[in-house]
Amino acid sequence: YQAKMDFALKLGYAGDQIQAVLNKLGADALINDILAELVRLGNKSESEGQSSASSTTSTLVPRGPCPKEMASPELSLEDEVVDNSDNLRPIVIDGSNVAMSHGNKEGFSCRGIQLAVDWFLEKGHKDITVFVPAWRKEQSRPDAPITDQEILRKLEKEKILVFTPSRRVQGRRVVCYDDRFIVKLAYDSDGIIVSNDNYRDLQNEKPEWKKFIEERLLMYSFVNDKFMPPDDPLGRHGPSLENFLRKRPVIPEHKKQPCPYGKKCTYGHKCKYYHPERANQPQRSVADELRISAKL
Repeated sequence: YQAKMDFALKLGYAGDQIQAVLNKLGADALINDILAELVRLGNKSESEGQSSASSTTSTLVPRGPCPKEMASPELSLEDEVVDNSDNLRPIVIDGSNVAMSHGNKEGFSCRGIQLAVDWFLEKGHKDITVFVPAWRKEQSRPDAPITDQEILRKLEKEKILVFTPSRRVQGRRVVCYDDRFIVKLAYDSDGIIVSNDNYRDLQNEKPEWKKFIEERLLMYSFVNDKFMPPDDPLGRHGPSLENFLRKRPVIPEHKKQPCPYGKKCTYGHKCKYYHPERANQPQRSVADELRISAKL
């Protein structure tokens, strides 16, 4: 009995199974009969285990993420930020610059200001401020024509437009410098300046203003009645417009196809493909690198 028990244990069968077979067949049973019975019992238990497993899985509820949650992190983050205006920077618009640009430098077109404001409102921005000198509320003159002047009153009621102070002293108009209002508010609120002016005089006033204007100035163009800021406000290798307008960038900067030549590419900054290894360094061609090393 013990010899048959040890033999079956060496073959990997469980002790209770062997004991049940020996009790059933008797201690005098042949080894072959015992093994046949053990095999039959093993097959039977496996089939029962599979049936119980299938019945269990049929009632199980999957605990993984739902299909909506399984979306790519980039898309889910982008959707979240588009709806979340807290991540969008405040916008400060140089009203005089925008209105004169829309009027082709010939007149003060208030409609241009409205077009710029509407563009940012459609992007989800809520903190928008437009600065315009107060004397623009006066009646239009031939030497300084103003069109669609009622738009200024409308935007003022909506608490979007702010008139910078001006007054008359002995028949002479005294005007406060509206550019200083624009730069100061944008700097204090960590926002974006919308203008085609470089504010060179203000850059020389304070070093922190100089750096801020260089990094937060959003230029634009008007194509008829379409307000068009650039997709690359800080140049070809800077942030995208979407990330430029956000406090925390979300959309990956480079969606272009990676360069098939990789690090062996000799096109330098002229290469139209994306080079991850050149993200934080000046992109020069191999020929330029050789010239520089030769000079050194």
